[in-house]
Amino acid sequence: MSQNILTGSREYFPNVNKIVYEGPESSNPLAFKFYNEDQMVAGKSMYEHFRFSVVYWHTFCGTGGDPFGPGTKQFPWDESAEPMQASFDRLDAAFEFFTKLGVPFYCFHDRDIAPEGSSVEKSERNLKTLVQAAKQKQDESGVELLWGTANLFSHPRYMNGAATNPDFNVVAHAAAQVKAALDVTIFLGGKNYVFWGGREGYFSLLNTDMKRELDHLGAFLQKARDYGRENGFEGTFLIEPKPMEPAKHQYDFDVSTVVAFLKNYSLENDFKLNIENNHATLAGHTFSHEVQTACNYGLFGSLDINQGDPQNGWDTDEFLHNIYDATHLMMILLSENGVGNGGMNFDAKTRRSSTDLEDIFIGHINSMDTLARGLLIADKILEKSDYVKLKSDRYASFDTGNGASFEKGQLNLEQLTTIAKEIGEPEKISGKQELFESLVNQFL
Repeated sequence: MSQNILTGSREYFPNVNKIVYEGPESSNPLAFKFYNEDQMVAGKSMYEHFRFSVVYWHTFCGTGGDPFGPGTKQFPWDESAEPMQASFDRLDAAFEFFTKLGVPFYCFHDRDIAPEGSSVEKSERNLKTLVQAAKQKQDESGVELLWGTANLFSHPRYMNGAATNPDFNVVAHAAAQVKAALDVTIFLGGKNYVFWGGREGYFSLLNTDMKRELDHLGAFLQKARDYGRENGFEGTFLIEPKPMEPAKHQYDFDVSTVVAFLKNYSLENDFKLNIENNHATLAGHTFSHEVQTACNYGLFGSLDINQGDPQNGWDTDEFLHNIYDATHLMMILLSENGVGNGGMNFDAKTRRSSTDLEDIFIGHINSMDTLARGLLIADKILEKSDYVKLKSDRYASFDTGNGASFEKGQLNLEQLTTIAKEIGEPEKISGKQELFESLVNQFL
């Protein structure tokens, strides 16, 4: 997708030109080595495989602060002391970044793009004002909104939860915020709408009525779905699992937990999963496990791309640079239906000590190249090796005879017992894990 660079009254990244593909031999950190958006792989262009998206929060709002010290980054778009002017400046910087990087999508929380006001009405007015400007920039650039969402975790009113808060008045405020965020997502043509429940959980069961809170959350999401559908939202509602942080235990712990929740509250026809790598790590899973699980249930929706540190028990949101993770992810997506109406959204941030503006570009470029390389490797593994056959052969006993009858539900326990007596002790068959690992490594 060819884009013209879109700048406002000021150029915020004057030392960075349009990022282009230069190939694997390039040593330019501000160029793509593997991501070539027009290159066809497995019948689709790289552009179609990835549908890359940049987040508003880490990229343009995160200044590097942590519990041990203040932010280290002084962004030029934050210079204005007037919150609305700073928001307009940030919008200019964002679309300059999107178009220089060449991504087709972006994502935001409501409070990323516009400041909260002193009342519900003022907050809505601020949001509508900025979104009108965002719509004009979308029209001028061709960049689209992958998904919108409401920040229901930062304000102190949400310290005990939003939709699960034991105080109804807080639930009503959360509903007003979601309504406004849905309105602007619809206005901007958002492809999806995300719920992430950072405060939807508990710190202690002693003071928590879990069943009641879950029922409230289910009802809240049903009403949000109904409002969205009644007002023209045709996209997918997404829930993003995370086991903890900031809550000790979040109700959207992992993919399996969310699938059970969606089915329990009859939401599975409208909601799918937005899966983040680092959140999978925190839940004790691999990224590929979570993605495959969502695909198994037909509830895979979209991806937040990053990686965590297995040695750290918190959400580090590093830019993805692990080629093994990228390759295994793409092997799954090539075998399933790809990202569909979702995309690959870089929910990642530069390190606190990475303070140059070009570092933001380099982090995104490297992750895009990592995924592109993973796609190329995955395609070769699936098409030019014995991988698919070796995996299928492990289950060959279910392709014919009694195994096929079992898969069709045609054998009961009595019949299975008779078969077991007839065949005697089965021979041991190697799982060949080492062979599979060796095969993948041959293509890296």
